[in-house]
Amino acid sequence: MPFTENQGARIFWREFGGGEPLLLIQGLGYSSDMWLHIEPGLARHFRVIVFDNRGIGQSEAPPGPIRIPDMAGDAARVLDAVGVDSAFVFGLSMGGLIAQELALSHARRVRALILAATTCGGEHAVPAKQVVQDTLVSRAGLPPEASIRAMFPFIYDETTPEDRLERDVQMRLAHYPDPDVYLRQLEGIRRWRGCDRLGAIDLPAMILHGENDQLVPPANAHLLARHIEGSLLHMLPAASHVVTTDAPDEVVRLVVEFLKESSAAG
Repeated sequence: MPFTENQGARIFWREFGGGEPLLLIQGLGYSSDMWLHIEPGLARHFRVIVFDNRGIGQSEAPPGPIRIPDMAGDAARVLDAVGVDSAFVFGLSMGGLIAQELALSHARRVRALILAATTCGGEHAVPAKQVVQDTLVSRAGLPPEASIRAMFPFIYDETTPEDRLERDVQMRLAHYPDPDVYLRQLEGIRRWRGCDRLGAIDLPAMILHGENDQLVPPANAHLLARHIEGSLLHMLPAASHVVTTDAPDEVVRLVVEFLKESSAAG
């Protein structure tokens, strides 16, 4: 199996498809298998590269804090491992924070940026309601399946088909995170600050956000759009936080169109 290492973390990665490289970065506690709903569509157009964030899935992490800059370094090492100098980068939720940090700290590695269901962090970020924040923390002490389902009202749209939700549950159970790793990642999210630095991003950027997202309120998408000059913003009407499950076909369409246009313009 393909692995690389960064700062004591052993990182699992894989790739499929062909064409220009597209790096996908997942969110809090999610393994790379959670791209299942959009992987096939994207792989018809791009060389798709995915990896497990440190401590999740098949990746390992050393003891101590899990920081967003460290995970951006993991992403850069994955690009090294696959022999790619620069790639399109798509980050979802916490993966969006990692993608922003990658574009800021490793700018030459990013050709274009897609940020989905995410925030720029810090005091500028618009927080979720308290009940959502409390559930996010308390679920770490629940049995795996109960923990997963506890967040359903806040991260999935009520119109999403049941069979699609159940596929997510089974995929997450297969790679359920250690509660300690989950809480360390969550603390990394809380400590990250990006808003005041986003003016330095000078590359094509697109922001995707579900209109019904309760975990990362939609106001965060508008905040990102204001801070990243020239960025495109698409609000998805029948989607909550996990846009790749709620609206996979629309996400694939928007990503393909945006990256094809960005590539042609470049």
